[in-house]
Amino acid sequence: MDPVALILADSRFPGGGHVHSGGLEEAAARGLVRSERDLPGFLFGRLRTAGFLAAAFAAASAHAAARAIESVHWRRLDQELDARTPSLAQREASRAQGRGTARAGRAAWPSPVLSQLLAETPRPHHPIISGALVGISGGSPFDAAMAIAYLAVSGPASAAVRLLGLDPFAVNAVVARLAGPLREVSGQAAGTAGADPADLPAPASPALDLFAEEHARHHQEEVRLFAS
Repeated sequence: MDPVALILADSRFPGGGHVHSGGLEEAAARGLVRSERDLPGFLFGRLRTAGFLAAAFAAASAHAAARAIESVHWRRLDQELDARTPSLAQREASRAQGRGTARAGRAAWPSPVLSQLLAETPRPHHPIISGALVGISGGSPFDAAMAIAYLAVSGPASAAVRLLGLDPFAVNAVVARLAGPLREVSGQAAGTAGADPADLPAPASPALDLFAEEHARHHQEEVRLFAS
């Protein structure tokens, strides 16, 4: 696996992808995830929907970056991922993580391709900037997809330990058992990397979208109460 892809998936990387709960916080608040037994279904469902979507766009971005495809491609990738992300809260979270990843990427892996991407999309989605960094470094679409697919489950898994006090060894075992599905999803994502942006996969995750919106609403209410 490409070293840059490994760095992006590392919890120490200052891009923020590893701290996003991915709907786990709201699922826990609703009592849908209470123990280690509830976690596999949640993580697998997230991997096959939101994770697959993010992995597909990361793979497409790596493919474009490796070939220095013209700038209009970055705008189209960004627009197509926006269209597949109906939740405003999810879009804002993705762009916030993308902003952090872009700052770290500029410092670590400066390149004309990266400058072009950020000129066309100053606030890129996290999968797009992450995939581009992998492609710039010589990594494959599969490498980019694997890094982003892994973050799609490792972030919520870490949140489960932090929010619910679950056994970290048991939670890690749950993530480890997803190795096969992670490879499968990443392979499927990489297989679409060269497609026209409009033809990239569009798996839906309406429950996660609703969780994100509800979580954002709760946060806004807490901010208003604190301010008053």
